[in-house]
Amino acid sequence: MKPRIVGIIPARYASSRFPGKALAELGGKPMVQHVVERAARAALLDEVLVATDDTRIAEAVRRFGGKACMTSPAHPSGTDRIAEVVRDIACDLVVNIQGDEPLIEPTVIDQAVTPLADDSSIGMGTLARPMGVAEAADPSKVKVVLDRQGFALYFSRSRIPYIRDDAPPPTERPYLLHMGLYVYRRETLLRLAGLPPTPLEERERLEQLRALEHGVRIRVAITEHQSFGVDTPADLERVRRMMKELPN
Repeated sequence: MKPRIVGIIPARYASSRFPGKALAELGGKPMVQHVVERAARAALLDEVLVATDDTRIAEAVRRFGGKACMTSPAHPSGTDRIAEVVRDIACDLVVNIQGDEPLIEPTVIDQAVTPLADDSSIGMGTLARPMGVAEAADPSKVKVVLDRQGFALYFSRSRIPYIRDDAPPPTERPYLLHMGLYVYRRETLLRLAGLPPTPLEERERLEQLRALEHGVRIRVAITEHQSFGVDTPADLERVRRMMKELPN
């Protein structure tokens, strides 16, 4: 029996670097509309919802025909926000889709979902793409290392693995950039949302380490697609330029 798979886009109005970015205009549409429309093209999603704590975002979503769920403004993370929504809906798998990636590729969502749709023993999944040495030096880029079955061993802002001088020469792109899209089995999400932050999570400021510290294995799908998040007004201008270059 095919699992019911729901994509949820957490979107809040408050942002220290870019307040109201979910409603920022891109090609005549609010940014959140681009994310919803592209996510809806993923073959494996049965439904796409927006989870928000702001009526302005909820009203904008409803105006373009999307479905918005109001959530508490007290949530410390997007994971907590989608967990509130998931408690009240029937589903098997939940995809946490970042609300600030208006160019997300629908096929990337399917790549992340497929391992969990095919294997009910996997509780959580995410994405990574290969990257070079220079990009890996940036602490804002989260790195991940995998075991031989494709499960995450660790995530870090530091450059992992550390390549010693006497190690075999690295490949052209020896590192894996973690991309912030997550797939959860419903019960796994609710369990993690109910747990307090863990020591490694707090040190690295990486929420996914809570799962690893509690023994939840995270299956990592590898993609070649790049991620273009909008964190600042300058990022928005960059995406506007990129959209003009896309084929109609």
